[in-house]
Amino acid sequence: MHVAMIGTGYVGLVSGACFADFGHTVTCIDKDAGKIKQLLDGGIPIYEPGLDLLVAANVKAGRLFFATDAAEAVRGADAVFIGVGTPSRRGDGYADLSYVYAAAEEIAGYVDGFTVVVTKSTVPVGTGDEIEAIFKRVRPDADVAIVSNPEFLREGAAIEDFKRPDRVVVGTQEPRAQAVMRELYRPLYLNETPILFTSRRPSELIKYAANAFLALKITYINEMADLCEAVGADVQQVARGIGLDGRIGGKFLNAGPGYGGSCFPKDTIALVRTARDAGAPVSLIETTVKVNNERKKAMAAKVGAAVAGDLKGKTVGVLGLTFKPNTDDMRDAPSLDIVPALIAQGAKVQAFDPEGHEARQMLPGVDFKDDPYAVAAGADVLVIITEWDQFRALDLDRIKLLMNAPVLVDLRNIYKPDDMRARGFAYTSVGRPSV
Repeated sequence: MHVAMIGTGYVGLVSGACFADFGHTVTCIDKDAGKIKQLLDGGIPIYEPGLDLLVAANVKAGRLFFATDAAEAVRGADAVFIGVGTPSRRGDGYADLSYVYAAAEEIAGYVDGFTVVVTKSTVPVGTGDEIEAIFKRVRPDADVAIVSNPEFLREGAAIEDFKRPDRVVVGTQEPRAQAVMRELYRPLYLNETPILFTSRRPSELIKYAANAFLALKITYINEMADLCEAVGADVQQVARGIGLDGRIGGKFLNAGPGYGGSCFPKDTIALVRTARDAGAPVSLIETTVKVNNERKKAMAAKVGAAVAGDLKGKTVGVLGLTFKPNTDDMRDAPSLDIVPALIAQGAKVQAFDPEGHEARQMLPGVDFKDDPYAVAAGADVLVIITEWDQFRALDLDRIKLLMNAPVLVDLRNIYKPDDMRARGFAYTSVGRPSV
């Protein structure tokens, strides 16, 4: 099948490359000429493990193309996907749908013959109705079906998630559109992937409901971690004990500094706004948003407590700045709250992240280093914010020699307290007794 993918950001580029790898002919379109030039030159504008090889292989095979002009690709497409950004709108937290609606207007001018127009971006309930209205206004003669097909891609594991998903959700009751979507995802039938067909509005809500539930789960275990610290329990043991219950499950029960990233913060806020407007407020999610924001800000106090409550004049080494490992995404990363709070308390911060290049512009006043050991050199306390694999196997004896004092604050619980005690570290983690 022929696919046009509007947007070459995280959703659009990963989805487009994976559809091409399924055997479809895909053109990814973006208004950013610099980004398209980078892709045409063999570069990748985002960091996602394996994406560079996937893109290169499908370009070489003649299945994946890039363009700034949508006209030709849209005219020849069986399906046109809208994969543009929907950031939180400044001031009120609503999803900014301006890019989605602009893409819909452009697509409407080019479609030729029956075309399935698919919203891949995360959008509030009712967005599909607005897109349908745009088509009726701009091209009342167009033969189109407006479909919702939310993405469920984890940054750092997006290719695996696309090719081996838990489920595919498709919001349409139009038989011709269902046939097109089945054909697009036909390779997944080999893996017996459930494809759930719903009407459009439930499909739009499923993405928000799923992300809000996962954010709630993270916030829950973080509050349990605080309780564990107060009563002398180990949150990892608690998490395992409840996670073995099949009704609960063990995923997203890792205590830490709070969630961040491109999805959970903006999607929970957008759901709160949508629910309020509908007269059905989601108080659990409202509380989740509040508690998570407070948690990220409170992590600096945990670092301060590890050095007797006074950070003034201290050198703090920070390992990891992106919101999670295996991504270069800095959106709503906990480090963006923690690091400025450390500096505000008088600390000198030196930091390293393998892919956190954007942090250099987002965190002024930080001394960026080239490796973890340069970060440890001369530090009074070392803080792990993001659990990159290379931080899990540090030469701790070398780290100890480099530091002014062997003090480690592990906000991701990647080390064991007993091991750190044996190595002579003062060790603070999340939801576990300090050493």
